[in-house]
Amino acid sequence: MKINQIRNATIVVEYAGKKFLIDPMLAGKGAYPPFPHSPLQENNPLHNLPMSIEDIIKDIDAVIVTHLHEDHWDDTAKEVLPKEIKLFVQNEEDAEQTRNDGFLNVEIMTNETVFEGIQLIKTQGEHGRGEYVKLLGHVSGVVFKHQDEKTLYLAGDTVWYRGVQEEIDMHKPAVIIVNSGANQFVELESGPIIMDKEDIYEVHKAAPEATIICVHMEAVNHWGLSRETLKNFVKDKGFLPQVLIPADGEAYSI
Repeated sequence: MKINQIRNATIVVEYAGKKFLIDPMLAGKGAYPPFPHSPLQENNPLHNLPMSIEDIIKDIDAVIVTHLHEDHWDDTAKEVLPKEIKLFVQNEEDAEQTRNDGFLNVEIMTNETVFEGIQLIKTQGEHGRGEYVKLLGHVSGVVFKHQDEKTLYLAGDTVWYRGVQEEIDMHKPAVIIVNSGANQFVELESGPIIMDKEDIYEVHKAAPEATIICVHMEAVNHWGLSRETLKNFVKDKGFLPQVLIPADGEAYSI
């Protein structure tokens, strides 16, 4: 497999001969207003794409949208992606919205979804703790399985909680992609809405042999964990060899 970090949660996964675009946020730097009540009052996204949109979407076989928040599914993605492309979503509500956006080949992921011989298993997640869980709505991740590939678990916008432990125990992934920016809103006291460094440490303890790839970092105005801070943390904890923290545009073959 090959994992290419684009920006934020937007990545391209090449798996068993197919190319998946995950959670596309494709607008140029500063295209959208800042998320309110956030540490930084800067327009989103904070950085330009590391490559052209044409290069990002070239030869994409399918798109997976874990949920419909703007930093995972933005207006630019809706405009530039072919309306006939295969689009996987988490539930009927998201399917209805993406069909309203004009997409013609929308499918809801389940535990038994198969695309071109690749098993796609929808996974659970919680977008924060306390009041955030209800406020931010349903989210999902996905496990990729194929006889010729290592099992890949993309956790999506979730914190560490029993559901993530259950997915790891069930699927025993060799590679885990985690959204790692510790993003949060300053007016609430429920903590980050995606994984922070301690959550990532829990992922490692649950799957000590797995390669962990940390994405969704330093890209939107409510981020709370830098790549440098995370690198120093995992080094201090002694599991840096198992962790990859890609820069925008960086790719790994695993």
